[in-house]
Amino acid sequence: MKSILTSIITVATLISCAQIQSDKIKIPVGSAQGAVANEAVATFAEGCFWHTEIVFQSLVGVRDAVSGYAGGTAKDPDYEMVSTGQTGHAESVQVLYDPSKISYETLVKAFFASQDPTTMNRQGNDVGTEYRSIAFYNNDNEKKVIEAEIKRLTDAKVYQDKIVTQVVPFTKFYPAEAYHQEYVSLNPGNSYVQNVSIPDYLHFKATFKEGNFKQ
Repeated sequence: MKSILTSIITVATLISCAQIQSDKIKIPVGSAQGAVANEAVATFAEGCFWHTEIVFQSLVGVRDAVSGYAGGTAKDPDYEMVSTGQTGHAESVQVLYDPSKISYETLVKAFFASQDPTTMNRQGNDVGTEYRSIAFYNNDNEKKVIEAEIKRLTDAKVYQDKIVTQVVPFTKFYPAEAYHQEYVSLNPGNSYVQNVSIPDYLHFKATFKEGNFKQ
């Protein structure tokens, strides 16, 4: 969430309608209760986790998306530590989902569709290694799914530049502080939420055709 003021100035004139209507937008929230017996977990990093959280929670079959830190070596990191860029961790989410309602393939497609995977160590005006794009995999099949989607996007020339998303094995996830969880829903008046998080989310919903969105 660095360079918040710059972000606001850059996009404010383009999203005034979305900003005005932000209080009427239904923000998807997760549930800490009701885990199903065969619930699966997927982990992704794509910039600010406030944005990533609501992207995945908007999809049918996803029970919750927990904001946190992954991809680094520091133990028990907190937001201040990760923000220094010295921990190796990236702002990430753990997606808790029901494989009978949504496939891992769809989650991977949503991951790429809700970010710019061609920008190294940044998303928009959020710059630093903690904002890099990472698709973590738990097994060889998940790795193949991620690599197949990268190939599909590359072959289709969806992006002008090369996809720089890291594809790495999952090791450890550290949940972020409580105030980061469901941040968009709990802080709708926050300037970053109004000017960046919500417009990005609305763009994802409007363009992600493979998604089955919650009502």
